[in-house]
Amino acid sequence: MSKQSELKSLLETVFVVIGTLVGAVLIITFATSKSDPEDKPEPEAKNIPLEQMVQPFAKVKLAIKNTAQDNESISGEKISQVNCIMCHTSGLMGAPKIGNMEQWKPRIAQGKKLLVSNAVNGIRQMPARGGNASLSDSEIAAAVIWMANKSGGSL
Repeated sequence: MSKQSELKSLLETVFVVIGTLVGAVLIITFATSKSDPEDKPEPEAKNIPLEQMVQPFAKVKLAIKNTAQDNESISGEKISQVNCIMCHTSGLMGAPKIGNMEQWKPRIAQGKKLLVSNAVNGIRQMPARGGNASLSDSEIAAAVIWMANKSGGSL
């Protein structure tokens, strides 16, 4: 191969590389350039109160308890069936079984105040409030009284 043809081949390669780079720069420049800002009108500012622009995602309604009617409306049986039944039916972790007078007799003898206090604060393996922190003291008391009365007590 002659030197002239080698030089010609080299020049062609250089021009192809330079042309490719220039073409790539032009394509990138056009692709990333912003359109003329005069083409798009600016959005008009509106005077909307902040309260209307910012709305909550959700609303929570709280139930207000009427304490005068609490003792009448609380069902110790329902509370026990939902919260206490797992341990107090099977005797799980030493819990006295509902209806077993022998297991409940010494507990009932301690009195309602201590029984309710133990249920509220927890005792031995029983967690405070039977593991349901949302129960009120009066709901705990209703459940304890119902279970004790079903087990031979008269609280």
